[in-house]
Amino acid sequence: MVFFRGVSLISKLRSRVVQQPGLSSSVRWLQVQTSSDLDLHSQLKELIPQEQERLKKLKSEHGKVQLGNITVDMVLGGMRGMTGLLWETSLLDPDEGIRFRGLSIPECQQKLPAAKPGGEPLPEGLLWLLLTGKVPSEKQVDALSKELRSRAAVPDHVYKAIDALPITAHPMTQFASGVMALQVQSEFQKAYEKGIHKSKYWEPTYEDSLTLIAQLPVVASYVYRRIYKNDEHIPMDDSLDYGGNFAHMLGFDSPEMQELMRLYVTIHSDHEGGNVSAHAGHLVGSALSDPYLSFAAALNGLAGPLHGLANQEVLLWIKSVVDECGENITAEQLKDYVVPGFGHGVLRKTDPRYMCQREFAMKHLPDDPLFKLVSKLFDVVPPILLELGKVKNPWPNVDAHSGVLLNHYGLTEARYYTVLFGVSRAIGICSQLIWDRALGLPLERPKSVTMEWLENHIKKSS
Repeated sequence: MVFFRGVSLISKLRSRVVQQPGLSSSVRWLQVQTSSDLDLHSQLKELIPQEQERLKKLKSEHGKVQLGNITVDMVLGGMRGMTGLLWETSLLDPDEGIRFRGLSIPECQQKLPAAKPGGEPLPEGLLWLLLTGKVPSEKQVDALSKELRSRAAVPDHVYKAIDALPITAHPMTQFASGVMALQVQSEFQKAYEKGIHKSKYWEPTYEDSLTLIAQLPVVASYVYRRIYKNDEHIPMDDSLDYGGNFAHMLGFDSPEMQELMRLYVTIHSDHEGGNVSAHAGHLVGSALSDPYLSFAAALNGLAGPLHGLANQEVLLWIKSVVDECGENITAEQLKDYVVPGFGHGVLRKTDPRYMCQREFAMKHLPDDPLFKLVSKLFDVVPPILLELGKVKNPWPNVDAHSGVLLNHYGLTEARYYTVLFGVSRAIGICSQLIWDRALGLPLERPKSVTMEWLENHIKKSS
């Protein structure tokens, strides 16, 4: 049962969907679920046994196969290049970029259902793909979209927890606090406390994950409008899909902005398991922390300047260049700047996520002044970086472009951009977390060493 508190945009009364406390003690995952081609849970239930057997075979027949050598550089360099995680939902190739269950971004744009013919892929479709490895039909995506809307009611205590923070708190601080406040509804925690066999861990994890994914746009848009729109809030529109609704609740109803949000959420959803946010979520989840606790940890990693905060910094830098040099900056002038948004820890080519955003801009906003500057950077920065010889990858990454698109459609508050990234990344992290529990992946516990240990090992080896 839900009720609404206030729907007027001209008042400060919050438009909230609130759960009645009487339902909080129910264990939703125990409800009988009818098997159906439209039911994602049933699809997973059929897939899991064969994947469990596949993992068992890998361990029993090939468990001693070496995957590479660990060097001192790897230990001292943030474990870069060290293979050490199983991450089923996506794989990052240095030359090809990200593949979601084997599909490139252009293939996802071509094959996944869209809100309109020739439009951008619906995030619900990518969620289905990441969980099942199968491209969903339009009917399956419609059913999943409807299910997510049915799970999106946010308890009132979550808003109160956010409201307890100063309005000046960073949007990611408010967002992560909201996610932590959602944790009290965790079905996994309830099931674990009651006693549940480990073979069933994936089911309450699935329930928590889908509910969390459904509620995140509501919480995120609440944070945005609390900080930037006089605490005037917009209710969900039951006729819209996940990305379209997120744009709507933020306050942007243009069809192009809704298309941008579908694209944004889709391409930011997953980037294999070694990045800070994905790894943090997996690490915390390996302790059998529920999806809310695991994802909150991921968000705190994403909030760092070297990870998700980068897209905020790129737009601010571009605007500062325009203010200082004007829109017609030359290649010679750019040599004096440290340009953010170029290079990547794994990629050795232009990020495909950058390219699909560039194509979107060329289609919808070719004359935008900031896009023209981004295009100029795309032309002049890589040769400069190659000439300097200081970077392995001189090409732009996803952060070099996303802020300009958002700015064009009126979402100009750069401090908020990492929250958008966070909403998107939940789809990948939660999908993998469900598979972590289904496959019975163990507690993560790598070995650490001291510099003295390394020095002694080097002496023995020489």
